Amino acid sequence: MSDEREAFLEWARTRLRDAETAVHNGDAGPRFAIWSRREPVAVMGAWKSAVGSEQVGALFHELAEAFSDCTSYEHEIVAADVVGDMAYTTGYERTQVRVNGEPRRYVLRATQVYRREDGEWRVCHRHADTLETDRT
Repeated sequence: MSDEREAFLEWARTRLRDAETAVHNGDAGPRFAIWSRREPVAVMGAWKSAVGSEQVGALFHELAEAFSDCTSYEHEIVAADVVGDMAYTTGYERTQVRVNGEPRRYVLRATQVYRREDGEWRVCHRHADTLETDRT
């Protein structure tokens, strides 16, 4: 495994994971910090989608308002790579949280695309869907 790929995966296992845990606890700030402000950006989410920085920002606030009391967030990266200033991850996100006050447990299949901006990784695209067996 290349040093560059390993450094990216370490970032994903720490800063990305921490940002996702924070948004599931009602704080969108850390997620904003790792997302690109440079167009194009898009979220094709399990519950909601957004295109463009303004819509994506509004979506993050909406999600943070709905989520609370995250007791578990695990990101199992199945595949990932870095090619120049672009990278991707694909895998499973297992979350236990309150959504609008109701306890929920779900698994998402999630693919994200990242670009390096000013030496830092930034998320520029997210696609996630709920596993068929988890839909109720």
